[in-house]
Formats: sequence, structure tokens, C-alpha cells
Amino acid sequence: MNGIPLKEIKYVLLDMDGTLLDKYFDDYFWEHLVPEKYAERNNITFGSAKGHLMSKYKRHEGTLNWTDIDFWSRELALDIPALKEQIKHLVEVHPHVEDFLKEMRRHGKKIFLLTNAHYKSIDIKFKKTGIGKYFDSVIASFDLGHPKESLKFWEKAESLLGFQKQTSLFIDDTEEVLKTARLYGIKYILLKTAASSKETKRPASEFPSISDFKELMGDGI
Repeated sequence: MNGIPLKEIKYVLLDMDGTLLDKYFDDYFWEHLVPEKYAERNNITFGSAKGHLMSKYKRHEGTLNWTDIDFWSRELALDIPALKEQIKHLVEVHPHVEDFLKEMRRHGKKIFLLTNAHYKSIDIKFKKTGIGKYFDSVIASFDLGHPKESLKFWEKAESLLGFQKQTSLFIDDTEEVLKTARLYGIKYILLKTAASSKETKRPASEFPSISDFKELMGDGI
């Protein structure tokens, strides 16, 4: 399958957006709703707003600002948390995610959520999906002062959570984050493809990958 010996894994480290949850919500929010509201507020066309915002997003990618919705509220003069609440009905869990989480719990694995998402986003998504109950602990990059793309995030996360690199599986939909985790020494790493339900093609990757969590289940753990 993916070369992941689940029997040997004690710690399951999981990303949230795009990995457990359908990234369509976030893509729609940042690429359509925010540009629409920004265009209205500044009396410019949607196309102009989107072009301006995409370049602005790019400048902050891979930093704590990237997912800090309070930062974007100030930067864009929009109430970002309120806008997220408006479309929270679009927040969906990927297929077979809850089955996988339940199976990991049944087998006594420690399950940790490691996310760059802001607290307010986590709260909205946990309330909509109910997946918060499956985690032994939730770590946001804001807790640690570094995004997951930084080795310092991993140093602090290991110290705080007490996971062991050699018996940990980490699943994320972002290759740059996986590269950092691999560099830090996390032994088992998987790329979650099909981050958005609108994606149809499984991209080539240097990492072993899954497109659906059912690929990890029923494997004799």
C-alpha cells in the first residue's frame, strides 16, 4: 500500500485543512468571497480585487500571518471571522476521515492535530464537524510562535506533546510542511492528495500519498 506499518505507529499527527477537512471551503473563501467583499468595500472590480489579494496572500505564505484571520481583518478592513461564519455550511470532513480516527482510537494510538490554522478558524470548524473529540491534543502554530514550515515548530511540538519521531505518522496536504517534518526526523510521512473535493488529478510527488483515508484502513492493525 503506502509502506506505513500502522502496527508500529504510536502517534498519529494530522493536519486539518485539506487533510481532514475539504479545502474547498478555504479556497472558496479566500479566492471568491473575500475578493468579492473587498471589491465591494473598495469600489473596484472583482478581477482587480482578486489580483491584488492573490499577490498580497503570496507575500505572507509560510508565515504566521498567512492563517492569522485577525491579521487579515486588519489588513483588508473586513471582518474575516464573521465572513467565515456566513459560509460555514461549506465546511465538510473528507470521506472516511471519521472512520479512520475512530479506528486509530480503538487501537490506542495517540492522535494529535498540528495545524497552522487560527484558533477562531479551528473553533468554527470543530463546531461544524464535531471532529475535535477525536484528538488527544490540538496544537496551533500560534501556540508555538512558528508555522509548521519551521523546524522550531517541530522542536516545540515534540517537547510539548511527547511524541517519538520513530513511531510517529504525519499526514499533511502541503509538501513544504512534509519536507520540514522529514528533515526534523518524523519517520512516517504521507501526503494527502485531493485536498479539495474539486481536485480531480493525483499529482506526482516525492512523498508516498493517499487520496482517501480508506487506503489506510483494514490493514490488520
